[in-house]
Amino acid sequence: MQKAKFAMVGLGVMGQNLALNVANKGYPVAVYNRTEEKTREFLAGPAKGKAITGAYSYPELAEMLEQPRRIMMMVKAGPAVDAVIADIKPHLDPGDILIDGGNSLYEDTERRTAELEAEGLLFIGTGISGGEEGALNGPSIMPGGSREGWEALQGILTAAAAKAWDGEPCVDYMGPGGAGHYVKMVHNGIEYAIMQLIAEVYDVLSRGLGMGADELGDLFGAWNEGDLASYLMEITADIFKKQDEDTGRPLVDLILDEAKQKGTGKWTSQNAFDLGAATHTINAAVTSRIISGMKEQRLAASDLINGPQPNFSGDRETLISAAQEALYASVIIAYAQGFDLMQIASGEYHYALDMKKIAKIWRAGCIIRADLLEDIMRAFDRDQALANLLLDEHFREAVVPRQGALRYLLTHAMGMGIPVLSLSSALAYFDAFRSARLPANLTQAQRDYFGAHTYRRVDKEGSFHTDW
Repeated sequence: MQKAKFAMVGLGVMGQNLALNVANKGYPVAVYNRTEEKTREFLAGPAKGKAITGAYSYPELAEMLEQPRRIMMMVKAGPAVDAVIADIKPHLDPGDILIDGGNSLYEDTERRTAELEAEGLLFIGTGISGGEEGALNGPSIMPGGSREGWEALQGILTAAAAKAWDGEPCVDYMGPGGAGHYVKMVHNGIEYAIMQLIAEVYDVLSRGLGMGADELGDLFGAWNEGDLASYLMEITADIFKKQDEDTGRPLVDLILDEAKQKGTGKWTSQNAFDLGAATHTINAAVTSRIISGMKEQRLAASDLINGPQPNFSGDRETLISAAQEALYASVIIAYAQGFDLMQIASGEYHYALDMKKIAKIWRAGCIIRADLLEDIMRAFDRDQALANLLLDEHFREAVVPRQGALRYLLTHAMGMGIPVLSLSSALAYFDAFRSARLPANLTQAQRDYFGAHTYRRVDKEGSFHTDW
């Protein structure tokens, strides 16, 4: 029997679709799931007639694979990954490759890489973005860890990855250790920010202007034809058009306003705090999801706390136009924060991340794919050491003229009592970043007053303390 070239452990929807994707590209696949029945159902269903065979134990799985064995795990991040590694490791040989394709914390990937390499095994922590459809038809893949392991996997992952408009595969080696999962974490942080920015614009137009879902679907669909062209804009337009089969009402209006999160956005903010990176818009998106979950308190507060009523009295078309321009400027700012964080982390963790390469593999397959990423690639072409996208001439020329629209939108949203946490944080970041002087001098004086923390001066070198 022909040996399989690739194995998938974990047959949830993502694992199944990735296994089908790899098999469809001509690579025989062996699959294993802790629950045998799930393996049998997969083989009798979606995998029927394909070059996919099932294993019902780890020794059997190891026997099915050519060497070096290439085994991807698609299981829940955390202890489940360690459990699979512990169970399968005794059946592997030096040089075999384990791949964690889940949303693992990069620090866990660092630890697993060191532990497995000490035993002669190669470990790849790879971010995978694209959801169920991307897993089947081509995701964006962000592998990191063992370079030798990447080289042994490159053909398979390249075949399975999404292809951008120019035919380039959306996969590349990110760097050592946890680099791949780190890049995926930041991808998800940017994703949180853009989703929240879109949601806030929707809120202003819906509550402030009374726009219905069908009209919003047309509007977002039109915006998706211009500068804002992206996967998230595309699916937002589709969502507005979807009607509930039972009531005939727009389905979006029937969905509870309580956003969930799996943790990658929170990890991005936590890591940014650790590294001293300014990710205002990502942080606001995380906290917006948190307050959305406070549904009972919000319902109680809505009866007890008065505020302005959403009732826009100005020119309707002016606000709609401002919303479009404000959203585009804010999305750029969100990307600027994410890439700035990766620049800082690259030096701190010795990842040597290539920002152009990251933008390149995010152009297709992933959730934040957007036409804007072509401009980001060109920005890093112009300056490989670019510290912030807002310092690039193209992005300055895109954001600076749109700041008026963002200020206009925020003024009216706040006047109507509509919360715009991420949009306002984007503007605050923009204004702080362009300020030669901030009020932190007073903060330092306060710190020195109550804690003798010292301060620096603008006119003298050294540290100073005052007996206030």
